[in-house]
Amino acid sequence: MGPSHALMVRIATRSSALAIAQARQVGELLGGAELVEVSSDGEPGDKSRFVRGVERALLDGGAEIGVHSAKDLPAELPDGLAIAAAPAREDPADVWIGAGASLGDVPEGARVGTASLRRRAQLLAARPDLRVSELHGNVDTRLRKLAEGELDAIVLALAGLRRLGREDEVSFAIPAEAMTPAAGQGALVLQVRAGDEEAAAAAGAIGDETALRELTAERAAVSLLEATCATPIGVRAQVNGERILADAFVGLPDGSEWIRDRVEGEAEQPAPLGALLAGRLLAAGAGEILDRAEEWNGRV
Repeated sequence: MGPSHALMVRIATRSSALAIAQARQVGELLGGAELVEVSSDGEPGDKSRFVRGVERALLDGGAEIGVHSAKDLPAELPDGLAIAAAPAREDPADVWIGAGASLGDVPEGARVGTASLRRRAQLLAARPDLRVSELHGNVDTRLRKLAEGELDAIVLALAGLRRLGREDEVSFAIPAEAMTPAAGQGALVLQVRAGDEEAAAAAGAIGDETALRELTAERAAVSLLEATCATPIGVRAQVNGERILADAFVGLPDGSEWIRDRVEGEAEQPAPLGALLAGRLLAAGAGEILDRAEEWNGRV
């Protein structure tokens, strides 16, 4: 086997259109890679099932690098796997698709679809009159339900629409002050087997230090808040030169109570900043709000 073959990396990815688009993007950055599609069918649980199939392929030796949407990746990683890098991050904004040119301009009582308690909580905090309903499915499914008139609007991540070439569907980006993104939104994570130095070096070569620092701060905050994919929490860290600024939102899914906070620190110390943010939120009563928010799961 020649050296060119030895460097051909296999990338484990889910088989959705968005996951494949993301994995192809990583493959191009690597200068070529083979995609190994894995299934998440038949696995119980929430979004973490998306992760497990990719992680199993890494642990089984079926691939060298796993590509994840960072917001899907739980705070605790399985033994034997490590985060090697994060490529340059897309804009983490949430966007509105449908009636209206701004959040204040949206028609009263508009029907909005989202599967996210974080989005629900912040939409209703800003506009208590909105009728928010649960909407699942991939991007195409959600856009189709909007087109069929079941809803007046849907809220999605800008990054996913961009990666699918559907950015022209966007009516407006929701300002971060009104809609703090999910931790990791817009970012990809490259995961490797612990000790696989060749794969780690390949991933590291296409990594972006700013993205990794932002992600580290965000993941530290949600880890200490014991957040899951279903928790109404938004955390957004932004590196600006040698400083890093982190914003957070914690609220009830009906928008009746919420806490927002912001901290700033040194960009070289992202994990302590995330921990500081989580500590401040907990001191302000975030734990009690999150306990009550847990009761909403399954009945929203």
